[in-house]
Amino acid sequence: MGMAINNLPQIREECEIFQWSDKQLREVMVRLHSAIEKGLGRDTHESSIVKCWLSYIQDLPNGKERGKFLALDLGGTNFRVLIINLGDNHFDMQSKIYAIPQHIMTGTGIALFDHIAECLANFMKEHGVYEERLALGFTFSFPLKQLGLTKGILQRWTKGFSCSGVVGTDVVQGLKDAIARRGDLSLSVMGILNDATGTLLSCAHKERHCKIGLIIGTGSNACYVEKTEACETFEGGLSKQDMVVNTEWGAFGDDGALDFVRTEFDREIDQHSVNPGKQIQEKMISGMYLGELVRLALVKFTRMGLLFGGRGSDLFFQRGSFYTKYVSEIESDKPGDFTSCMEVLEELGLSHATEADMAGVRHVCECVSRRAAHLVSAGLAVLLNKMGEPRVTVGIDGSVYRFHPHFHALMCEKIAQLIRPGLQFDLMLSEDGSGRGAALVAAVACREIQKAT
Repeated sequence: MGMAINNLPQIREECEIFQWSDKQLREVMVRLHSAIEKGLGRDTHESSIVKCWLSYIQDLPNGKERGKFLALDLGGTNFRVLIINLGDNHFDMQSKIYAIPQHIMTGTGIALFDHIAECLANFMKEHGVYEERLALGFTFSFPLKQLGLTKGILQRWTKGFSCSGVVGTDVVQGLKDAIARRGDLSLSVMGILNDATGTLLSCAHKERHCKIGLIIGTGSNACYVEKTEACETFEGGLSKQDMVVNTEWGAFGDDGALDFVRTEFDREIDQHSVNPGKQIQEKMISGMYLGELVRLALVKFTRMGLLFGGRGSDLFFQRGSFYTKYVSEIESDKPGDFTSCMEVLEELGLSHATEADMAGVRHVCECVSRRAAHLVSAGLAVLLNKMGEPRVTVGIDGSVYRFHPHFHALMCEKIAQLIRPGLQFDLMLSEDGSGRGAALVAAVACREIQKAT
């Protein structure tokens, strides 16, 4: 056997396309800022890529909410029902997860809402509140155009759902109709929101500076507190000074705004996705795509003869085989230790990998996840600069932020470089945001009604 050739320098060179200069990041910021302004503007909203839907949430929790509230949390293949009880100095929450069978995910909207109402009734019986009149909040994490706090029009299904007769209709009405068809529950639906808004409310309940909610999980989205007067699409007359805005920033780049930093790997991911040309920024950030981005780069370098002596495996060459959790595991190894990396490569049928190969694999993972962290940071810096508040806490949920070993540190470092001098920020991991946030929407709405009477 001859000398092992070290291809790491060449791999590093190939990976430079994932590394954005501060000049590039600042250009991304300028473009995102302009897209957000367009989304907020009365005359530009219609044509804007980043929609900036209003959530109609104008009050955040202030700790004075009291009582028992129900919440529904539908964001994917299962959903949760929760009951929270808010007292003078206690907060109890109980919840149960219910499955949504495949035939219901792809059936009719009526069957979906009937299933949800049935699970809700069963949950209320189990918790002894079946006879009570309760207020309910509804987290619905699909793209919604809100027309009011209790009126949300589904724009399109995502995440494997395709229930007929729901797109273009009011989801709250769908739920109310199902409750009415049963005739045994007396519930008032007090608000509908998505997971980003739920995360914001959940964190604001504990930390009064929390004014941004961020999701970095299967998808990516952010919401923030804007001045109502800047929300030109608001038709409610001058009410309160603040409004939570749901940016839907995952769609940033759908008009080509990110093409100047996209790689061949990004384009390949997009072409093979279920929604080509859509959610371009999300495809550079979220857990649904990071592992596949790494795999595509590794496959290219293998075919170039830079990795694994040019030999792959059937599984490795298969789309989707490199999970995003592998990226977190590989980067969790201490420098010079490749235990997790070796295990991942063995699972993929690459047990012939040398230590130099593993160093190369780790470098690719680091470049892809660092780029994702930097892109999220640029987005947050846009919001922080736009808000101009002296101190803001960002509530964050999602598997990528929760499980990646360096994401938090990468974000703290980069946001600090990109925000205006004098602004301070904190990043806070949300505990169980989306469900708790829905119950808090109901609680805050009830608090405001009581205040008004």
